[in-house]
Amino acid sequence: MLINETSKITSLTKKAIEYYTEQELVFPSILENGYRDFSADDIERLKKISVFRKLGLSTEEVKAVFTDETGNTLQKLSVKKELSIQREQAKKVILDKISCGKNFAEISTDLMAIEQSATVTEKLLDAFPGYYGRFICLHFARFLDEPIITDDQQSAYREIIEFLDHAPPLVFSEDLQTFLIECTKHIGIKIIKEMIESTKQSIENPEKFLSENKDILERYMEFKQSNVYKNSLAYKVQALLKEFNKTSGYYDIFIPAMKKLSVSYADYYKQMELASEKLLAQYPEIAKLNDQSK
Repeated sequence: MLINETSKITSLTKKAIEYYTEQELVFPSILENGYRDFSADDIERLKKISVFRKLGLSTEEVKAVFTDETGNTLQKLSVKKELSIQREQAKKVILDKISCGKNFAEISTDLMAIEQSATVTEKLLDAFPGYYGRFICLHFARFLDEPIITDDQQSAYREIIEFLDHAPPLVFSEDLQTFLIECTKHIGIKIIKEMIESTKQSIENPEKFLSENKDILERYMEFKQSNVYKNSLAYKVQALLKEFNKTSGYYDIFIPAMKKLSVSYADYYKQMELASEKLLAQYPEIAKLNDQSK
């Protein structure tokens, strides 16, 4: 199919089609007369490109989506878009403050917090692949909108950036990659947020959580001790993540630095420790399982 007809079917201009061809997003064959011949697959690809471009993806991002068979790139871009929206909302709040008479010196720390939050969350996404990266990025993003005021906070920020810049790659074997893709390909931002909110509620009121989920927790503990779980791919993934976090400096560098950087995260971490103590008091077998997995 020649470019004129391709343009009509895809609702793209000839200039746009030529540009996407030059950018190697489509690969029409060349006829003897030098004209480009677009196949049915090229047409479908151009339609997808049109959609992605309308959603704000760059040509390089579109290219990355097409070369990624796992779907991780699209999910990562979705998280970036979510975080971008949050930052734009924060900027609007700052503009409102200026319009109400706040001077530029008063809002400078708020603006710096937005910029620093963007740096950390972007690096979190880059440092950790797939679902794991999306989860911890969204998990920590809510603690990164506080202004850096003290020298200790500035030092902690530098530690976090240094850690993320040099974090070793998290490598999964082929069978674990396939397992993770299948298990997480339908987990979007909404589900991750619900999981984070559920965790937040459980540590804020652990007694209520334990009371309301007693049966579920007991079944969960029984399953965790079973040979079925210990021989499963899920167990292998958890063991790999635990070992990676232990050896990469995640526990020794990243978490302590996050507690210094963010007052709200330090408070959250204390709540989490108290909730864990109550959980272990009611279910001491959890401690045994943790010891066995070390």
